[in-house]
Amino acid sequence: MIRFDGVTVRYASSDAVRLRDATFEIPEGELCLVVGPTGSGKSTLLGCINNLVPRFTGGIRTGSIHIDGRDTTLLQPRELATTVGYVGQDPLAGFVTDTVEEELAYSMEQLGYGAAEMRRRVEETLDLLGIADLRDRALRTLSGGQQQRVAIGSVLAVSPRVLVLDEPTSALDPIAAEEVLATVSRLVRDLGTTVVIAEHRMERVIEFADSVLLVGEEVRIGPTREVLAASPVRPPIVDLGVRLGWHPLPLTIREARRAAAEQRRAWLESPPPLPAPAPGGRPVLTAQDVVVRYPQKLAVAGVDLVLRSGGVTALMGRNGCGKSSLLWALHGAGRRDGGTVRPADGARIALVPQTPADLLYLATIAAECAAGDATAGLAPGTTLSLLRRLVPRIEPAAHPRDLSEGQKLAVVLAVELAGDPDVVLLDEPTRGLDYSAKAELRDIIAAMAAEGRSILLATHDVELVADACDRVVVMAEGEVVSDGPTRDVLAGSALLATQVAKLTNPTPVLTVREYLDVAR
Repeated sequence: MIRFDGVTVRYASSDAVRLRDATFEIPEGELCLVVGPTGSGKSTLLGCINNLVPRFTGGIRTGSIHIDGRDTTLLQPRELATTVGYVGQDPLAGFVTDTVEEELAYSMEQLGYGAAEMRRRVEETLDLLGIADLRDRALRTLSGGQQQRVAIGSVLAVSPRVLVLDEPTSALDPIAAEEVLATVSRLVRDLGTTVVIAEHRMERVIEFADSVLLVGEEVRIGPTREVLAASPVRPPIVDLGVRLGWHPLPLTIREARRAAAEQRRAWLESPPPLPAPAPGGRPVLTAQDVVVRYPQKLAVAGVDLVLRSGGVTALMGRNGCGKSSLLWALHGAGRRDGGTVRPADGARIALVPQTPADLLYLATIAAECAAGDATAGLAPGTTLSLLRRLVPRIEPAAHPRDLSEGQKLAVVLAVELAGDPDVVLLDEPTRGLDYSAKAELRDIIAAMAAEGRSILLATHDVELVADACDRVVVMAEGEVVSDGPTRDVLAGSALLATQVAKLTNPTPVLTVREYLDVAR
């Protein structure tokens, strides 16, 4: 269905080749998972399929691309609109109307669908993605996860033969992510749609994937187990299986539990020693009865929260529960309709938003980093050095708007952290980051906590929470419904448990590193 022959892409803003001699074929009706380190060229490869690269992004592309036997190399993206449906990393950037229902209908209007057919397809799409209650909502008032589902729906409405998804579940809670992926899987199995999907949280997708396309110094495609075994980035249970030599390599929790059955029985007889929660430090930010109210809903309903020095707190909950609204209210730049927020004397608060591109305004990454150094009074190169820890392959001469969402987030995070804040608020900080970049982020968070800073991160990434946080606060309908040590909250939840916690249950081991430590 899709064939790349010697495709190479180079952008004018960088001397590096983003994609080199990519040659592969994806059969019709297959779900292909695209993986690789942050900045390796995954988004570039996906953009080539419908000619967004280089028609929209610029740069030079050589080689040829065939879709369903048709050479698309010289076609405009609009000529592929009924064949290839594309959803990018930032859904808000792709919206062209004001409300959910209008956005779902827009592409059909442009393609000349009749009114009755449009109405039927809109209703089917609303039900398919579980967003019927959002039909009249303004797109900018939706949470990030809700926007993501609308973006996918606007593409699905025209029933494309090829569906290209770039990080489709990056802003979704676990249940919403499963719903989207189940929908995508049905399209593959029942309708024969060919799906190409890039996703850093591979644990959500691998059980649906027919093949894996690894993007790096070279592009390699093959069976899921074979490619992931040799990949530098892989989900927790696969990583654990590789380290322990499990065969066959587990791709699902069921397979991993079978492989770990003997170890689980040993721990039931002799429970392993697990780290206790760290004691809290002095309060650096105290919030009481915080209320955030919008015309459509009460987003935050009287939340009390104390952040302590050296503490790393995760803020979790389903999409639309009020996490982002609470972060902005705590920072002071967002809406707060009631309650008080009191930082400790002289405490500085930094916020990295869910859409980090909003804070990037200079022409190059180097300029953004230099501005960060100047604002914080740091030695030249400090911010760039921190950025390279997060994304080693990033090009300082590149324009920020040419970066992937993960790279944009890394640039903003580096600039904010260079300012030496006392309280750091992070909204979905792992969106677009691969496992190695998340490990670097974990180390940076740990270093900040060791220096006495307090970190609060809103996230759906339970793996990062288990690895980096000592406390979890869970919200629902604007209220705090759970607040406690990470191990107690995650291991005791069917929805929030990590992959390792699911395979070791009832022993509450949370991470690969912890499993290997206590299994020795």
